[in-house]
Amino acid sequence: MQGSTRTVSRKLKLGIAFGLWWPFWMAMHYSVLNNFGFSFAESFVDSVTSNVLLAGICLLIINNMRYYLPGKEKYWYVLAISLALSIIWLLTTRVVLWACFKQDDAYTQSLTRSSNVRFAFGFLMTGCLTMLSLLWYTQKEQQATDELKREAEKLAKDAELFKLRQQLQPHFLFNSLNSISALAGSQPEKARHMIEQLSDFLRGTIKKEEKQLVSLQEEIKYLELYLDIEKVRFGHRLQTTIEVDEQASGRMIPSLILQPVVENAIKFGLYDTMDDVMITIKANITDQGLKISVSNPFDPFTAASVPGTGFGLASIKRRLYLLYGRNNLVEIQKEATIFNTILIIPSFT
Repeated sequence: MQGSTRTVSRKLKLGIAFGLWWPFWMAMHYSVLNNFGFSFAESFVDSVTSNVLLAGICLLIINNMRYYLPGKEKYWYVLAISLALSIIWLLTTRVVLWACFKQDDAYTQSLTRSSNVRFAFGFLMTGCLTMLSLLWYTQKEQQATDELKREAEKLAKDAELFKLRQQLQPHFLFNSLNSISALAGSQPEKARHMIEQLSDFLRGTIKKEEKQLVSLQEEIKYLELYLDIEKVRFGHRLQTTIEVDEQASGRMIPSLILQPVVENAIKFGLYDTMDDVMITIKANITDQGLKISVSNPFDPFTAASVPGTGFGLASIKRRLYLLYGRNNLVEIQKEATIFNTILIIPSFT
């Protein structure tokens, strides 16, 4: 909208400048002829006729450039059209002025002698205006091309972000359905409760898909619903602790960004052990921005063989890169038997 307003404003200024130039040049033209001793009528008609016709030629060039922009041949085009239109203008001007003052031999002789000067001026004016028009409409075409390119890139980025979010969801959904199937026979009440939680979770997912950014507080509430479902699957083995600074809770983060990170932590932490596992989630403000860490215990000897691990983190890295244009927003730290995933959300969000 602002770009369109600027373009209209620029066109208006150029139109005003174009409109003011010709009366000014007519006055100069009249003054020169009058100083050479021509009568008022001859000086006035000559200046008006010459410059009105030349202004019409210039408007024709501007209108032509609006619909046709030369490519590689543009310099030859500028030269050819300037020469051709200058000759047409000169011949038309001479015919009109000769018809008006053919009885005045001194004027008609002067008209003939001044043809070279008139042609040079006409060629200069048409050449300059042709180049200016070419530059103006080439710039507009480039701006339109750049705008289309930005729109295409945005659509492609949005499509990839959507695809990344959709790719992560089935992993959790299939696992939950398998757990419900296992509970349906032995613990039908738990299975029914898990179905209700899964329904709430998926309903929230649909709503959140419409938002690019949500507050950390909202994301944590959604994450807690996910963890409740996982706790039905794993029972007492899965324990969690969430620590969020008060200043951090209101920060905006990409929606659905934490669930795949925590899902990855559960895979690393629970799939290769029968012990209780503590998943720790912390969020605080640092100089780099909002820092979110997800920690889980892991066995360095068996974790590498867990199928599917790493896909979630790779998707998160890709998504943060698409949103913020940085490759350093996901960090992995391994300390003894603790696997720590750190996300940095830049402070400008």
